[in-house]
Amino acid sequence: MNLGTDQMARRVQDDGIIAIVRGDFPAQKILEIGDALLAAPVLVMEVTLNTPGALELIRMLRDRFGENMYIGAGTVRTANQFDAAVASGAQFTVAPGLNPAVVTQARKADILHIPGVYTATEAETACAAGSRLLKLFPANIGGPAYLKALRAPLDDVQFVPTGGIGPDNAAAWASAGAAALG
Repeated sequence: MNLGTDQMARRVQDDGIIAIVRGDFPAQKILEIGDALLAAPVLVMEVTLNTPGALELIRMLRDRFGENMYIGAGTVRTANQFDAAVASGAQFTVAPGLNPAVVTQARKADILHIPGVYTATEAETACAAGSRLLKLFPANIGGPAYLKALRAPLDDVQFVPTGGIGPDNAAAWASAGAAALG
């Protein structure tokens, strides 16, 4: 089920965490990770396309969890990757950077795409292309203080800091204004 861009963005923000799976793990291990996330509950999971067999893993996760968990594709940098991710069942996509053509394609398909940005200029470019939920990457470089400073003039933009986020600093990111954590 495609929730649509706005509903999926709300789902991400309501859940507050995008659990990211990246690496060369056996499919069974990734399914077990999904089981643990569901039990937690962390209901939004991203499989990066540079994970071996990512598209098949997305299909398997969607088959296993149905509408109980939202499964997306990460490291989606091109229009072809976007198409392949959606065809595999991805309910949202995430990118490390900004490709306005992918943002436009996702908006036409009414699929949430979260482009990566780091600067105010990149955030403005993403907003001009139609995005309002942005991945701040690599977030660990500037830390929560950088997010807070970035949000001051961009208070209508929601950021999902990604990179170096963990239990020891999650509260600081939330206090700085993170919409969700990756």
